[in-house]
Amino acid sequence: MTPFYDSVSSAPPSAPLRWLFFDLNSYFASVEQQCDPSLRGKPVAVVPVKSDSTCAIAASYEAKKFGVKTGTNIGEAKRMCPGLILVEADHSHYVKFHDLIKTEVERHYPVHKVHSIDEMALMLDEKRQPEAVAVDLAKRIKAGLRANVGECITCSIGIAPSRYLAKVASDIKKPDGLTVLHLEDMPGIISDWKLTDLFGIGRRMEPRLHAAGIHSVEDLWDATAEELHYAWGGVGGNRFWHELHGEDLGEFATQSRSIGHSHVLAPEFRKPPEALIVARRLLSKAASRLRREGYRAKSISLSVRTEDKGRGEAKMRLPKPVSDTFTLMHTLDQLWPEAMMEVRWARLKKIAVTLNDIEEMCAPKQLEMFPEMLPVSEIDDERRNKLSAAMDKLNQQFGRDSIALGFVPNQVKTFSGTKIAFTRIPDMEEFQE
Repeated sequence: MTPFYDSVSSAPPSAPLRWLFFDLNSYFASVEQQCDPSLRGKPVAVVPVKSDSTCAIAASYEAKKFGVKTGTNIGEAKRMCPGLILVEADHSHYVKFHDLIKTEVERHYPVHKVHSIDEMALMLDEKRQPEAVAVDLAKRIKAGLRANVGECITCSIGIAPSRYLAKVASDIKKPDGLTVLHLEDMPGIISDWKLTDLFGIGRRMEPRLHAAGIHSVEDLWDATAEELHYAWGGVGGNRFWHELHGEDLGEFATQSRSIGHSHVLAPEFRKPPEALIVARRLLSKAASRLRREGYRAKSISLSVRTEDKGRGEAKMRLPKPVSDTFTLMHTLDQLWPEAMMEVRWARLKKIAVTLNDIEEMCAPKQLEMFPEMLPVSEIDDERRNKLSAAMDKLNQQFGRDSIALGFVPNQVKTFSGTKIAFTRIPDMEEFQE
């Protein structure tokens, strides 16, 4: 009888199967097809705006058969796939479905780590490490998704001795795959992969590996940790070697040092005056998030990219750490002409606003018995902070841009709001900022 999953080894396993890695298939496009039955079975590209000059954020498997994928220019995608349907992204839907999916997975087994909006890792206990038991768990998760989340929501699951190899296994068969990968089957099972098919090796790393004499997956597997240390130029190479060979090294301790937002502009927002409106909207959103997460910023940066790929940038360090929208907006208005002069006030394609060198806010101050004796600057700071907090509260209660600073809300009614970076899942509150 043919098994309902792929086990890539017939030899007794040399290491226990400690990880199950869960990867949703064409996630954004699948959510859109689940929400709109008329899209099911059809080639769909999820886009930030309906414009031939933009790129696909995601593509359904029906579109992928024509070569359309994430990052494909929409004008080119339409030539590749004449029946392509464009759907503007609704990121709030993707977060809601993510929460539903995580709840369903945890009905069967706890999630150890959410890696991104469409990836989760489960660390299997000793009872669930036997192959038949781990496969049964994966099968129940798949069935639960279809029954309780939606028939369009499918996933590929990898089971392996380490988290990294489980992720590799999840990429072996798509869509809706289930692969068990034993350590002794490496690297043969992925011998036909390109180096860049492996997570952690990008287009910039590939030439460095070639320079070190590593041209294939087999070369990579046979290389020593010291050789990868040299190719990476640091301990990242050692870490990659250990993960590739089935070891779990845990997480790097990280701390966020910036909060920012970027936006690819629709054609009607590409002239400098209209682009400034979007820049102010991005700044307002970043400032609100900064306060909600309990931080203040020491500096702000603005970067712009023109339609002909020109770039401009301006930065300013603030006299003291702040979190209020008023001070930050005033600073942005000072940076705008500096950045635009670098690109000669050309039409823009993309804008990014970033609040840098962030630090945690201090504990609330003790109330002053005689506030009238405080310096004027401190009184003004307190007023600006209170006003900013009041704006946040009103927008959360009555909807995004119910009250705004630096732009008229209806000027940005087509602005698509919160986006999902795959490695950062927004809180639902962010969709009101």
